[in-house]
Amino acid sequence: MKKLLVFVLVLAVSFSLFAAGVTESAKTDDTPTLRLLTDATGIDDKSFNAAAWRGIVSFYGDTVANPSKRGVYYDVVTAQTQDMYIPNLKQAADEGYDIIMVTGFTFADALSEVAPLYPDQNFVIVDVDWVGQPNVLEFIYSEEQGSYLVGLAAALQAQAEGIANPRFGFIGGVPGSTITKFEMGYVQGLRAVYPNASIVDYYANDWGKPELAKATAKTWYDSGVYAIFSAAGGTGNGTIAQAKEYRLQGKNVWAIGVDSDQYEDGIYASGKSAVLTSMLKKVENSSLYALNAAKDGTFKGEVVKMGLADDGVGYSDVNSELKAEVKAKVDAAKADIISGKIKIYGTYKDALAAGAAPAGLAALDD
Repeated sequence: MKKLLVFVLVLAVSFSLFAAGVTESAKTDDTPTLRLLTDATGIDDKSFNAAAWRGIVSFYGDTVANPSKRGVYYDVVTAQTQDMYIPNLKQAADEGYDIIMVTGFTFADALSEVAPLYPDQNFVIVDVDWVGQPNVLEFIYSEEQGSYLVGLAAALQAQAEGIANPRFGFIGGVPGSTITKFEMGYVQGLRAVYPNASIVDYYANDWGKPELAKATAKTWYDSGVYAIFSAAGGTGNGTIAQAKEYRLQGKNVWAIGVDSDQYEDGIYASGKSAVLTSMLKKVENSSLYALNAAKDGTFKGEVVKMGLADDGVGYSDVNSELKAEVKAKVDAAKADIISGKIKIYGTYKDALAAGAAPAGLAALDD
């Protein structure tokens, strides 16, 4: 009877380790383990979360297409609603991961509550610099720098095509200081070419409703908007979908991707993509930074800011229809931003005060 009880207990423990996603018995070295926690859009958002996941799998020598070590060293849990953030954080901490990583400022309150309860647990959060716990590594980005580049690229492309008085659009997810940096950089890039550019914006108040962006994009494109930049997570995929439909019909409209290079998402014919360029927010580098710090024993609570100078942000130039002279001018602007010759404002308040952005936009600094 006693042997049977021991056998049952062993089975129970084995099952719990398997269910946890990372099985310590399968590990053969001291490689750090990590659980990624995302919002409802998950790692298939083709944007922000996808970039974080890409960095994680690459650290372990895997690829997104073949995450062979998932369940041994790393895994991911998606929360369908925000009320699952705290339970998911606590569960991951109880299961003994070396690092728990969360993506986006919507996790900030939950992490601020949970992190002090697990002082020996390493946490990572991206897009937040106010948690301020000794066990939380926080990453922020100079999104306004990369967004300036894609705004500049769109405006220069319109200019090269001889379009008179082009109009431009911006679609955001949930309004707040982080997304404002995207919009402000984009606007300043546009206005560097067209000082009086007509700009419309819209906030969906959601990261996972592409139908909202698609409907808005259709209305704007129909009214003559040339290019739309979406910083809205999965919601922004609707902009790309609408741009694909219209370019397939021969209409000269563009979508601008965000976070990851979304060129392939915009493909509508052989060698043709509706995504002119993408603002690259290299969240994968945050994943790698955290995992290497854990491996080296240097992990600590701090705020790390990543910009153009350290390859934290950038733009994609893979679309062959992005004109060579446009790329040359954008690359020159990149160098000028790094040197400080070009100053970019990341808040709406500062951009308005400097005359770098028009009044009446829906951007929020808080």
